[in-house]
Amino acid sequence: MKNKSSHKLSIVMPVRNEGVNIKIMLQILNAVVDYPYETLIVCDNLDDDSIPVVNKLQPKYPNLKLVHNQLGKGVINAIKAGVQNSSGDYILIFAVDEIGPVLAIEDMIELLEDDCDLVSCTRYAHGGRRLGGHVIGGFLSRLANRMFSILCGSKFTDATTGIKMFKKSVFNELNFEAKPVGWAVVFEMAIKFQMHGCKLGEVPIVSIDRLYGGVSSFKIGPWVKEYMRWFWFGVKNLRKKNITNDVKVKIPTTTIW
Repeated sequence: MKNKSSHKLSIVMPVRNEGVNIKIMLQILNAVVDYPYETLIVCDNLDDDSIPVVNKLQPKYPNLKLVHNQLGKGVINAIKAGVQNSSGDYILIFAVDEIGPVLAIEDMIELLEDDCDLVSCTRYAHGGRRLGGHVIGGFLSRLANRMFSILCGSKFTDATTGIKMFKKSVFNELNFEAKPVGWAVVFEMAIKFQMHGCKLGEVPIVSIDRLYGGVSSFKIGPWVKEYMRWFWFGVKNLRKKNITNDVKVKIPTTTIW
């Protein structure tokens, strides 16, 4: 990576029994990321099968940390626990079974260095794509993001993606309140960073759901209910704010798969 910054990157990955996937992801990160970084694996439960895997791999990866989330169940609290235990100025969050975010790290950092506060990946614009996963979940996600942009003027084409990089200092200024249902907190983040007047960036990726296997936690009833709660919160509050700042888009210099 050219013109490396002194800002250290903290990669926060909430997990639940992802021992096998962690091994693969750490190898990919080690091979691809040419930037000072640490990896924080965040678990809710002490019987999680990820824990012995991380303990075994820590001698090989000195930048690997294991965090026990004691703030409460769910992704929202796992992210908060990860941020609290991080040492980087920049935080990247994503699921451990996703390769797309790794390939986008350089472009995301460049946007943060270009004065963005939050950079979100997109599966629905600028060449981004979503492959695999729950058919209903994928349809609802694409429809919701399109309607959200139309109704409230959201600047993101994919506000609900769980792949986001942000400045730790700004994250700590905001209050996140999503219920521990799925990854709803990342939708809340997209809304509140915009309400806060932050500078925004977007990078296209190809997202392949459950590339390495495992079982998805998607549950249509609870997920739709919580995401709709934030949908209407965003429509109400972003329209009031009349957001005018544009999103900086970083198109990868190499072909997106």
